[in-house]
Amino acid sequence: MAADAGGSGYPRETLSSPDSRTWAIVAGASEGLGEAFAEALARRGHPLVLIARRADRLEAVRERLSAQVEVRIEVRDLAEPGLAAFLQQLADELDIGIAVYNAAFAPIGGFLERPLDDLLAAVDVNVRGPLIFARTLAPGMVARGRGGLVLLGSLAGFQGAPRIATYAATKAFDIVLGEGLWAELQPHGVDVLVSACGAVRTPGYARSAGGDAPGTLDASDVAERTLNALGRGPTLVPGFVNQLARVVMGRLLPRRAAVALMARNTRELA
Repeated sequence: MAADAGGSGYPRETLSSPDSRTWAIVAGASEGLGEAFAEALARRGHPLVLIARRADRLEAVRERLSAQVEVRIEVRDLAEPGLAAFLQQLADELDIGIAVYNAAFAPIGGFLERPLDDLLAAVDVNVRGPLIFARTLAPGMVARGRGGLVLLGSLAGFQGAPRIATYAATKAFDIVLGEGLWAELQPHGVDVLVSACGAVRTPGYARSAGGDAPGTLDASDVAERTLNALGRGPTLVPGFVNQLARVVMGRLLPRRAAVALMARNTRELA
């Protein structure tokens, strides 16, 4: 687990400097954590490609950030077919230096209560999406000899999580995928990082939870800590409280006790 990084700027010279005009692409950028990543990357000077389903929210983000950098928006549902061809077109057209896959779908409720289509949509957005994202955009970074790829995991992905079982399982995939890619791509100058967040203050979290859980962080804080941790290891758990929870759940508690604790934490989600 990577140290919880603070400060500013990238930890080592694997990413192009803002002056080089390499683009940053953020999938799931219309609000919350994705919007925070867009803001953090704009502060670093990267022109942006922002992808999400909601045109009005994307346009609002572009209007706010375009005073700092060039911003291009792409309205797309990342669960739909054609994602690979769409991303390849972007990769052929633009010099993409950093790519963040933040998009996620989290069906909440009993596994047998959710429609099968909802569970499969979570697989499409949370598993198929980041797999295509990484496979399509990483070759250009390897060819250039440097770049950064960020996948968003979750503390829920380290053990079973009742009432969000499918979401947790997809985040386990993202964690393992990112760790494997970190080892494969690091020799080619490409940093890969999985940010396994706990609770983050986003509009989506506010809609599903009754209030802040222990260790809840602002989205801007998570984005900064994540970008600053590129190059320092395959996995980051942002925030000391969340790091402590990861140690307790992953190393100190028996597996069945960790799952039971997750069940208590997720039973109030709506």
